[in-house]
Amino acid sequence: MRISIAQINSTIGDFFGNREKIVAFTKKAREEEHADLVLFPELAVCGYPPMDLLDQDSFVEMNIRTMHMLQRELPPDIAVGLGFVNRNPYSRGKSLVNEYGILFEGKLAFKQLKTLLPTYDVFDEARNFEPSREWSAFEYKGERIGFAICEDVWRETAIPGTNYIRDPVRELLDRGISLLCVPSASPYIVGKLKVRRDLAERIAIRGNIPLIYINAVGANDSILFDGRSFVVAPTVEAAKSASVKNYPVQLNAKAFAEDLVTWDSGTSVRRPQNPLENASHSPVQLSTQNDTEGPFNVGLTRYELDMLEEGLVMGIRDYMAKCGFKRAHLGLSGGIDSALVAYLAFKAIGRDNIVCFSMPSRFSSQGSKDDARDLAENLGCRYEVLPIEPVFTGFLSTLEGVFENRPFDIAEENLQARIRGSLLMAYSNKFDSMLLTTGNKSELAMGYCTLYGDMNGALAVIGDLFKTEVFALCKRINERSIAAGAKAIIPEAIITKPPSAELRPDQKDQDSLPPYEVLDGILKLYLFDNLSKDEIVKRGWEAELVGRIIRTVARSEFKRRQAPPVLKVSPRAFGMGRRMPIARVIYEI
Repeated sequence: MRISIAQINSTIGDFFGNREKIVAFTKKAREEEHADLVLFPELAVCGYPPMDLLDQDSFVEMNIRTMHMLQRELPPDIAVGLGFVNRNPYSRGKSLVNEYGILFEGKLAFKQLKTLLPTYDVFDEARNFEPSREWSAFEYKGERIGFAICEDVWRETAIPGTNYIRDPVRELLDRGISLLCVPSASPYIVGKLKVRRDLAERIAIRGNIPLIYINAVGANDSILFDGRSFVVAPTVEAAKSASVKNYPVQLNAKAFAEDLVTWDSGTSVRRPQNPLENASHSPVQLSTQNDTEGPFNVGLTRYELDMLEEGLVMGIRDYMAKCGFKRAHLGLSGGIDSALVAYLAFKAIGRDNIVCFSMPSRFSSQGSKDDARDLAENLGCRYEVLPIEPVFTGFLSTLEGVFENRPFDIAEENLQARIRGSLLMAYSNKFDSMLLTTGNKSELAMGYCTLYGDMNGALAVIGDLFKTEVFALCKRINERSIAAGAKAIIPEAIITKPPSAELRPDQKDQDSLPPYEVLDGILKLYLFDNLSKDEIVKRGWEAELVGRIIRTVARSEFKRRQAPPVLKVSPRAFGMGRRMPIARVIYEI
């Protein structure tokens, strides 16, 4: 049997557009790939995650109506697997279910409900959906096909806060399935592909059956879906051996791009590829252990840095397109954060759709102004200079009386950032251009950012990258450019100079923050591993410093609550994946 994976980018609530895409991919699978079955991702009909749109009855009704329309529009001689929202068929429980259906010969020939409904990180499915209470196989073309929807296969992983009673995979294997399909909307985080592959391989070996992983692609708000669907299957030799230790990956879809790939269950490998193929340029080989050292001392390989870049680029492109924006702009300070965001935006939507603004003040160094101009020239983007000194002087004059001759402090520093934020938002309003925010995760964690100033914007592009990761990614971008025979894209001075907000004379970030290597190391233990002060100190960090960082993170929550959406690339991003109260007693735990 020939099975196509239709890795599509669904837009939440775009029932017409998603339906058109489903029909087009199905016809291509049938006419060009000669497939017997084509499989789409979880909730492909409505997009994932629909969140509280599920409270709107019209939204649910459109899911059902779209499925009825697809029954009439899809070719009748190919089976089509689709994820959609449906009403609960049981007499009790939540009103909705996360359903995967097979349309064949104009009818809903088979359905399977999702069993395990995650409530950790960005997920909140148990709030809306009722879990499955029954499992069965779809008998088709001599196969008994089971469907485990996304989280249904993740029961075997040690995810904090989960304690699932049911085991959908075991239930399906007990029913004698010969093939397991996993339609998913599995978000991207750095390094997650290997976790997915290892999990799929364990399940395939356990049942001695092929496993088809159908993942969504695209960005919806903060969440990035990387695609990279695949097939893990035993070879003829492996299937006969009781001592087999691994099954090969037989098929791979692209990373961060829509794709249609086809696997023939009667053959071993139909379309050989590099196991980790990059969607947008030539395949990148997996790096050696030494690759995490040298210029990239953040524990990421070159391949992971390249994939991180591709994910952020897709995040900008999709967020803008799905929100109806064609142009974007940002403040280009001459620092490394805004340089990286400018480059990523350039890759996402092209030089003609980006405007970079330099907004120097009395404290801006000539070097920073030159570096900003040089980067804009390297990218070929429009570059505008808006000096803020006249506005700053006017504000100081207006505030002179109420400031009571107090010395220059954070009030005047933040005033400069807010002037810049106002100018950038004015341009956004006038030209319908999306403002991209340039702050990194280290700054967001410590509140080293200004509300209604440099936090202004519609999307925090690198808000889930620690400062050390920003440096590593910029170095990798330059390294790749030089290896291709071109010059460094990001001026070397931007990477090598000490970071500074330049809001007062001779200011450096390290005047207010610990060295970023130290800060990021402690933040990862606190934010990712949920370690207490004492546990972090036992890892070798100084007690007073750890306590100060934990207190500062907690006191800065009110700023993050008002920040734009952050593109999520880590296990724990600020925003919907980390929900903390603002008003609370701060314990160093």
